[in-house]
Formats: sequence, structure tokens, C-alpha cells
Amino acid sequence: MLELREIDAGYGRAQVLRSLSLSVAPGEILCLLGRNGAGKTTTMKAIMGLLPLMSGTVWLDGQQVNSLPAHDVPRAGIGYVPQGRRLFSGLSVSQNLEIGMMTRGSDRTVREEVLDLFPRLRERLDQPAQTLSGGEQQMLATARALCLRPKALLLDEPTEGLQPSMIEAIRQVIVRMRAAGVAILLVEQRVDAVLSVADRVAFIENGQNGETMSAEALRADHSIVDRYMGV
Repeated sequence: MLELREIDAGYGRAQVLRSLSLSVAPGEILCLLGRNGAGKTTTMKAIMGLLPLMSGTVWLDGQQVNSLPAHDVPRAGIGYVPQGRRLFSGLSVSQNLEIGMMTRGSDRTVREEVLDLFPRLRERLDQPAQTLSGGEQQMLATARALCLRPKALLLDEPTEGLQPSMIEAIRQVIVRMRAAGVAILLVEQRVDAVLSVADRVAFIENGQNGETMSAEALRADHSIVDRYMGV
């Protein structure tokens, strides 16, 4: 289980997160929803150690990971697909995947399993990442994270700017990872896409916990979305 216990975090003296607590069970998709600037991406960075916590703790399967150096957080089993993908653009598809595999010492079997999820990447292994389409780059960023064999997977706006066919391909992979027992924390602005895959939805407002509920309950009462996401 991935668990955040009353974390505070921010940038310099600017505090963004205030006593934020979340938990994601193995084989569950928790979607984090909120307005722009609510603290969603900050939450992801805090989990990954890219922002030091002011207080609170982050746990993965009983291990406190916020005490680890940032480069050791992926080695603990947390995969991260950041907004904007952050690929090594001058390296090939294959080389980007190799970097993911080296993080936790994954073998070639893992690489083949990941390429089976993204057959389009198998056709482009020698192609520089910067020459891929936006959707293919998102596939590569996700595939690289999966090469870690993650226990938990963080995805920040994975469908942003993608055409419908690419969105569906990413969605199918996320669902398969859930079936494999991965704990998934998903930040997504497209509420319709969220409700089709999420098990629970947690709202964040001004860096603090809002309501957390089942996706089924949210489908039954859409006014809650309007309250947290409306202008």
C-alpha cells in the first residue's frame, strides 16, 4: 500500500500541501482531482522525494520512503510518469527503456512484457524519443516506468493532449496494471476519463484533503465534481 500521512510540502517558504493524507491499496486506482494549483503535481513530487517534506511521512508497503534520497525512491518500487513526460529525448526508445530497467535491475523478460503492452514501441526501438508523436512519447514514458516493476505507479495527466485512440491505449494499460496488483495514483483533469477507470476519487483543495469517495458514488452525484472543479 502507498500511504501519505499528514504531509506538508511546498517550494521554499511557500507551503502548498497542508496535512494531506491519502492511501492507495494494491490493485486500486485512486484519482486525485482538484482545480489548477490545488497541489496535485506537488503531491506527486513530494512522494518521489523531489520536494522535501516539511512534516509528515510517505510509506510504501511498510517502508518509510520519504527518508530516502530522491534517486532511491524509484528503487523502492514507485514508478512515476510526470506531466510533460520528461524523456531522454536524444536517446532511442530502447535506451529509454534500458534506463528504467537499470533502476531496479529488471531482466529482459520485463522489457518484453512491457513491449507487449505497447506494440507500437516495439516497431520504434531504434528511433530517437524526440521524433515520436505525442501519444507515442506518453507510451514510452509509461513503459519506462513499468520497466521498474513498480509496486505503485504515479501518473500525472497521462492523457493530456492525446487523441482518443491513444487515450484508450493508455487507459487499457492502466487497467491491466491494476489487475496485476499495482497501486495507482492518477492525476487527471478529464473527469469522464477518470470515472471510467477509477475505484475511488480523492479531491484536493488548497493543498488540503477534500472528500474521498467511490467513483460509483461520484457518477451518481456529479454536483460534487462541480463543487471542487468549478470556477
